[in-house]
Amino acid sequence: MTDRKRILNGRTAVVTGAARGLGRAVAEELAARGVRVALLGLEEDALARAAAGLPTVSHHWQVDVADDAAMARVAGEVSRRLGPVSIVVANAGVAEAGPFTDSDPDSWRRVIEVNLVGSAVTARTFLPQLLDTRGHYLQIASLASIGAVPMMSAYCASKAGVESLSQSLRAELAPRGVGVGIAYLNWIDTDMIRDADEHAVMRELRARMPPPARRTRPADDVARIVVGAVERRAPSVYVPGWLRSVQVVRAGLPGLIVRLARRELRRSHFTPTGLLGAGGRAAEAGGPPSG
Repeated sequence: MTDRKRILNGRTAVVTGAARGLGRAVAEELAARGVRVALLGLEEDALARAAAGLPTVSHHWQVDVADDAAMARVAGEVSRRLGPVSIVVANAGVAEAGPFTDSDPDSWRRVIEVNLVGSAVTARTFLPQLLDTRGHYLQIASLASIGAVPMMSAYCASKAGVESLSQSLRAELAPRGVGVGIAYLNWIDTDMIRDADEHAVMRELRARMPPPARRTRPADDVARIVVGAVERRAPSVYVPGWLRSVQVVRAGLPGLIVRLARRELRRSHFTPTGLLGAGGRAAEAGGPPSG
């Protein structure tokens, strides 16, 4: 382990959406650097397997990140079992695609609830501990935070929302010693993306993107970069790196996307996908009761 990778050794981290995909990979990368990890998510068995495979003392909690009372209870248990939290990675997220007018209102709302409300509840719940430890909060965002695309209205709205939430919190918490970062990510090889490719609407959306923007990256590779950003307390991280350049042309993206949509989507008819992947199915079930 290099000196830089010892920076996080002995600390306690919370990772939401940690049962699979990027969340699990981030938990594994943190544990490899000596971090005790609290894995939060909806899938009890998958969380248990993920926690059992970590080299540090770690525990898992089945919890809906949008449930204030349940999250508050978990925060107390994490502190008692693993120590005060100094790292939070707000990764939990779900997606759906398809025409807004045909979308199921409950599925649409659930994307907003998990991605945006769940991130806000995560921040509110663990900020008292981060204030005590002068810790770091990392919000997992997306290329969709920078440029909204058709057929993914709930996902784009939620990711734009978490970007604004994080920027507001960064300014608010900087005087109190808490760092807030945003991870802007593109396609990652997870079950949610693999499931998305089974649906015509998602295949078409990806096919219309420039070749570099269609590529997926292994979750382990992304996790290493994301955890490196936590070590540096970086205000932002872009994976792949070219996403940073998209910020420069951000103001022109809405008009460009509209022009492309008029040309490419005029003769297409798509049906809603519902919530994507195993994580989406778990979120659709509503998670455990909060009693």
